[in-house]
Amino acid sequence: MTIDTTSPPEAQRDTPGHVRTPLLAVSEVRWALAATALFLAGLAAQLSGAPSWLFWALYLACYAVGGWESALDGLHALKDKTLDVDLLMIVAALGAAAIGQIFDGALLIVIFATSGALEAVLTRRTADSIRGLLDLAPETATIIDTDGDERRVDAADLRIGDIVLVRPGEHIPGDGVIVDSSSDIDQSSITGESVPVFKTSGDNVFAGTVNGTGAVRLRIDVDSSETVVARIVAMVERASATKANKQLFIEKVEQYYSSGIVAATAAVFAIPMLFGSDLQSALLRAMTFMIVASPCAVVLATMPPLLAAMATAGRHGVLIKSAVVLEQLRLTDVVAFDKTGTLTEGTPRVDRVEAIAGFSEDEVLGVAAAAEVGSENPIGAAIVDYARSRGNTAADATEFESAPGVGVRAHLDGQAVAVTKPVASELDSTIRRIVDECEAAGMTAVLVWVEHRPVGVIGVVDTLRPGTEQAVVDLEAVTGHGAVLLTGDNHSAAQDAARRSGIADVRSGLLPEDKADAVAELQARGSLREGGTPYRVLLVGDGVNDAPALAAADTGVAMGRRGSDLALDTADAVLIRDDLGALATVIDLSRRAHRIVVANLLIAGAFIVVLVAWDLIGTLPLPIGVAGHETSTVIVALNGMRLLSSRAWRVRGAARPGEDRSEAVPDQP
Repeated sequence: MTIDTTSPPEAQRDTPGHVRTPLLAVSEVRWALAATALFLAGLAAQLSGAPSWLFWALYLACYAVGGWESALDGLHALKDKTLDVDLLMIVAALGAAAIGQIFDGALLIVIFATSGALEAVLTRRTADSIRGLLDLAPETATIIDTDGDERRVDAADLRIGDIVLVRPGEHIPGDGVIVDSSSDIDQSSITGESVPVFKTSGDNVFAGTVNGTGAVRLRIDVDSSETVVARIVAMVERASATKANKQLFIEKVEQYYSSGIVAATAAVFAIPMLFGSDLQSALLRAMTFMIVASPCAVVLATMPPLLAAMATAGRHGVLIKSAVVLEQLRLTDVVAFDKTGTLTEGTPRVDRVEAIAGFSEDEVLGVAAAAEVGSENPIGAAIVDYARSRGNTAADATEFESAPGVGVRAHLDGQAVAVTKPVASELDSTIRRIVDECEAAGMTAVLVWVEHRPVGVIGVVDTLRPGTEQAVVDLEAVTGHGAVLLTGDNHSAAQDAARRSGIADVRSGLLPEDKADAVAELQARGSLREGGTPYRVLLVGDGVNDAPALAAADTGVAMGRRGSDLALDTADAVLIRDDLGALATVIDLSRRAHRIVVANLLIAGAFIVVLVAWDLIGTLPLPIGVAGHETSTVIVALNGMRLLSSRAWRVRGAARPGEDRSEAVPDQP
């Protein structure tokens, strides 16, 4: 009765040679229902005084319908020279029938099949919950041939360079760039943006997003196997390839435990016989012992809560690559952030406009916007957007020139205008003071010129992600330690982002290897505590330069929207919607999953101890043994499924008075 995650959700492998597909997962429920119906029919026939052959036939049909898959699984395991719990259950049921207890054996089969169906439903629902985020791209696309003709092809057959027509309301079939027309694109499925985004020629679009009211043509720039959706799918499939340490330990112990149960069952049967017990009572006691001592509930106690938590996190935009990662999240002591693209949007906005030389702020902004209209620089775009937001429509400039690393030049109403990077030797004291103030506040300053004389300074700052400050507060409350900022940006920009985010510990000017060293230093802080256990560090980043630190951290989390391929591959989890607020929630979810695992193990262990003691010391009726053992299996399965509820996704926030946070301290069990 194990849930295996060594294969992708489409092909769950319970034992060597046996593959559980989604169709089979659904059929398990049908087999369980059929077995239950046959059992109830047999019980009705037995209670109504029908001939024994009739209810025996119904019960045996129940055996066949409800037990064939478990028997097959057990035989496959036996072929590989291992004992499977499924086989123990089937042997116990057949043993009960052999001594005339056909009702008890049928009851065992029904409850065992029902618990197996619950397991299958949980596995299927978990896979579906995660895959619901991924089944985004359409199956077909409309290609425009070189002669202008249209033809429909499979989206998977799109190649780089293909020109695709996307009509209003259609899903975009591949990652690419718009080459003609414009439209509002609903990107919520990929980026989590709540409103459609206006896209025009030259803008990137993603597979799976929904086109608005305009028909657009786009050029495919990414192979279908490398789109954002495809990368997420690949990560989900890899997420199924590992298991939590507890589950691996239990599966190793299961082999020895099953062998021990067989030996103990033989002893429970043989010893009473040596002291004169009759065959039927000795066999009944042995079969009862085998049933109640089987570790189904213990094995089932671990993975369902972890899988359920992973599915719930996936539905809310957090892709956790393995159950091991989910287990590690609960131990997080310190959260460290990259700055650009992580704490901030990586998209600049105008924060300050200073006018000099008799110009007004609106005039300075108007000149700068006119010069920057043709620029592809993010700062230029920020200036143009800011001007538009203030109702300052950029005039038409001519003779536009762009000098990389310097700025832009143009002519406006016959005058030479420019927006450039400040050069210290060209600044007088007034302008230098304004530029210094901007840079001290973490801004990037640009100088606006008219007829070769400076007329104003515009300060541009990177936009902090909405909710970042609250996310930092929640994380510090959940972990009990202050957050840390690790960035390669300059000290002023780092301090400004940290101040706006509420982070006190700032490390700036870091090269990629420096970030990894900083993570190691944070981990070593824990060694200074009593007990000397290193801190568990969670790092959040998005770029190639974050990859070494993501690998060095105990848990690496990548930003799904902006994350580079290397960051996405290196990270242990992905914030698909770039929502930093989800981090505290997923840590809290991990801790609740752990508590449920512990509770399940206690429940399962208590049932086994009580039932085994009852059978060895007294006389445990087989029906009670069957019901007790399988009840514990059903209880732990249902208990694990609680985390699939939408109510499971909540942020607890700051600790309440007297609240125990011992799980946040890694050197405490």
